[in-house]
Order: sequence, then C-alpha cells, then structure tokens
Amino acid sequence: MKRQKRNQSSRAFYKGYLAATHNKPMDSCPYVNGNLHQEWVNGWRDGRQDYWNGFDDSTKAQKLETYRTVTTNIHHPDGWSTV
Repeated sequence: MKRQKRNQSSRAFYKGYLAATHNKPMDSCPYVNGNLHQEWVNGWRDGRQDYWNGFDDSTKAQKLETYRTVTTNIHHPDGWSTV
C-alpha cells in the first residue's frame, strides 16, 4: 500500500491543535524556529481557544477532520469503501 506524502505545515498545525486540546503548554513545541514552528503555534492557539470555549470531543473531532493531512477513505478494488 502506497503512502501519500504529507504536507509538513498542515501536519505541524494539526499536531499543535492536538497538543492544546490535551492541555499541553506552548513550550512543548517540537520545532525550534521557522515555518513549522509557526504553524504548530498557530494550531496550538486555535486548539487552546477551542479548549477554553469548552468544545466537546465530537466538535473537536469534526474540526480536526478538516485539518487532517491524510485521508481516511480507503477504496477497495471490488468497489466498496469505508466512507
């Protein structure tokens, strides 16, 4: 099965959002400087705002689905899919 290349900026934003919704500090950013650091911090800020606003897990999951960089749709050769 082939793997799709992941957009590193989108992945950094997604990981930052997850960190904030799990109440991790901004200092836990794995990137030191640069574009990926900024994307992670942007995701963290967005996630922290949602955390403070009291979004429940289903709302966060729906929002995260828009940020996902890898599709979860699996298409099988016989025509059926997991969608």
